[in-house]
Amino acid sequence: MFTGLIEATGKILGVEERQGARRIAVEAPVLAERLKEGDSIAVSGVCLTALDIAAPVFYADLAAETIARTSLTALEAGAAVNLELPTPAGSPLGGHVVQGHVDGTGILRTLRPLTPGAENTDWWLEIEVPEHLRGYMVEKGSIAIEGISLTIARWDGTAVSVAIIPHTYVATNLHTLTPGSPVNLEADVLIKHALQKTKAPTFELTVDYLIANGY
Repeated sequence: MFTGLIEATGKILGVEERQGARRIAVEAPVLAERLKEGDSIAVSGVCLTALDIAAPVFYADLAAETIARTSLTALEAGAAVNLELPTPAGSPLGGHVVQGHVDGTGILRTLRPLTPGAENTDWWLEIEVPEHLRGYMVEKGSIAIEGISLTIARWDGTAVSVAIIPHTYVATNLHTLTPGSPVNLEADVLIKHALQKTKAPTFELTVDYLIANGY
């Protein structure tokens, strides 16, 4: 489990096509030395398994589901990615529950300063949400964008808007993105479960059911 509190940024060194898999190389100067073979790490919100670690670089294989749902294979060498190690059991939950299971990619519409010209301004981020994820968007609810735990400030039915504090803007890969960039999105797992409950068929006890089951 992750919290969406980004620990560091890394850099994509390359994407390699291999037999039966696709492998990415990630430069992670701050975190790679803390990894062991087989450890989990979130890369821009995608939970991956660290392989062939030679600090400051680690490798990770991308499953077909990861290729289909995330932006990782679309990234070019030099692209910045957000990195987070799993949260140890019993640790304070500073963000929200993030599984690292990306639901799909959105498109960055705008990222603009709230106070143009100011040195330490907040930023306003607007992301177009794919249709299959729109039912999970709730104003003031949580969302992970590029693995970052954020709160939905506005939801207009097609796009979410969130406020970005100066620290998040500087310490994550958001400042490297441009309009049109794909971003990984993970909906709040609690909202997923809540909606699943509302869709569950209700059970009705009838005479026919009792007779059919020997009552």
